Amino acid sequence: MAIALISVMEGNTQLLTVAEIKQLDHSRGLKFKGIFLLKRKTRKTARNGSFFWGLEFGDKSGNFRSTCFGSHPLYPRIEEVEEDSPVFVGGVTGVYQGNFSPDLFEIRPLREDESRDTSLLQDLVETCLEDPDELWVELQEMVHRIGRGALRETVERTLQEIEIKFRCAPAAMKMHHAYRHGLLEHTVHMARAAIALLPLYPEVDPDLALAGVVLHDIGKAIEYEGEFSPNKSKAGILQGHVVLGYRLARKAGILAKLSPELLERLEHIILSHQGELEWGAASLAATPEAVFVSMIDNLDARMGMVHYALRHRSEDQVFSEYIGGLKTSLLTEPISKEDGKTLGQQEDLDL
Repeated sequence: MAIALISVMEGNTQLLTVAEIKQLDHSRGLKFKGIFLLKRKTRKTARNGSFFWGLEFGDKSGNFRSTCFGSHPLYPRIEEVEEDSPVFVGGVTGVYQGNFSPDLFEIRPLREDESRDTSLLQDLVETCLEDPDELWVELQEMVHRIGRGALRETVERTLQEIEIKFRCAPAAMKMHHAYRHGLLEHTVHMARAAIALLPLYPEVDPDLALAGVVLHDIGKAIEYEGEFSPNKSKAGILQGHVVLGYRLARKAGILAKLSPELLERLEHIILSHQGELEWGAASLAATPEAVFVSMIDNLDARMGMVHYALRHRSEDQVFSEYIGGLKTSLLTEPISKEDGKTLGQQEDLDL
């Protein structure tokens, strides 16, 4: 999908978006300037014991990473720049281990006049492509599909308690749907998939599965915070979204007078949806509904990574940058539409 790119001027210098910068010839060492979010800054230690900053910048058109070593004049200046804040950046295009990684020659907080430019700041925040208000209405309609009254009330109570945060929260910091309204988008996409697949698996209770889908990641509305880019809250660090979601659902289930058996099974879906213990699950999926929700969660998370890579594909690159969640780069080159033959027709011709 094409991205609308907006360039502005800083004095006589054109400010570029991340997408525009990535379209430059990285091998030529071209200078650029832009205003981005400082999404991450991590102080790291090199093998020789020296310190360096690992930095991640972004806007609504994409992200890039850069490194600043302790000997660089910018190193102490980065100490003073706050994470999750918009910054002015000057750099030189370059590549490191196959990924775009520019060398920086300037970084500073925004001036007062730049901070007052609301249109500029809005371009920094990446959001889901679908209308979040329409997604929320669709989610409410899906909740109404839950036939058991107490189970439906449990879901409704949970959403009501956390609605404002839930509607804006990302679904992750990096891996998938890591942008504003990403959690809502991820949940609705999972619910669409669940409704389509449930007829194939009659052993899965549809009410319980749909309730589990809607609430599986509800704790992320508390786990993440940040005005521009997601960071973990205190509760997110100390407890994590699995425990936070379990507590929210349990409280709502007790108030809705949900039967102990159904509440236990709903809680199990939340506690096990991560799939593996090393991925953060509190237990392994041990009911038909928990297995079902866990698999759909894994599917939509991975397809979210695919969608993001395609959304930010470069016209001059066949593959995306390395995607950690997929453990590979993704072929983003579109399938040719010139040959309209089906597979069977092609086989006949080959004979």
